[in-house]
Amino acid sequence: MQFDQTKTYKNLARSFAGESQAGMRYQLIARAAKKQGYEELANVIKTIAKNETVHARRFFEELTKRGGDCIDNIDIDAGYPFHTGDIARALKLAANDEREEHERIYSTFANDAKEEGFNDVAALFNLVANVEKRHQQVFNYLANAFETGTLYKNESPILYVCADCGYMQTATQAWDICPLCKASQGEVYLHIPYEKEKL
Repeated sequence: MQFDQTKTYKNLARSFAGESQAGMRYQLIARAAKKQGYEELANVIKTIAKNETVHARRFFEELTKRGGDCIDNIDIDAGYPFHTGDIARALKLAANDEREEHERIYSTFANDAKEEGFNDVAALFNLVANVEKRHQQVFNYLANAFETGTLYKNESPILYVCADCGYMQTATQAWDICPLCKASQGEVYLHIPYEKEKL
């Protein structure tokens, strides 16, 4: 069977499109966060958006490596999320999108690739799925912290660091205004706990 007749061919094209769109959706969330003064929240989300763009590039590379470097068009039948809302809602929706990717989409695509003899592509889908699982955890944490007002609070003292000047303070809550450079709380590096038991 020619590569352009395989499920893997279409799945790589779908994955490229999906990751490209996810990267843009997350950039829009980051833009909204930045407009509201949450600079470091925006930076965390921008990093995830960059991750998604790199995933898209890897899928594109695998597709063109096997399908040729000049593919005029690939008709794909797939659904992609188009949603928006306030920051907390957008973060929750992003977490759900990431869950869908790692639990259903990429596991199915990895199985298809393995069945068709593309073990390296199956491994790629599984690697990306593992990253998407982590992304889901980050988005869930951020959505909950943003919604409950605990983005800059913690039950036990932790180290808060100003991203502008480097001022550090161990406390249960970050300052409203940096005592050193007068930057807003939105400039405090975010502490995202590592949830080993859920990985």
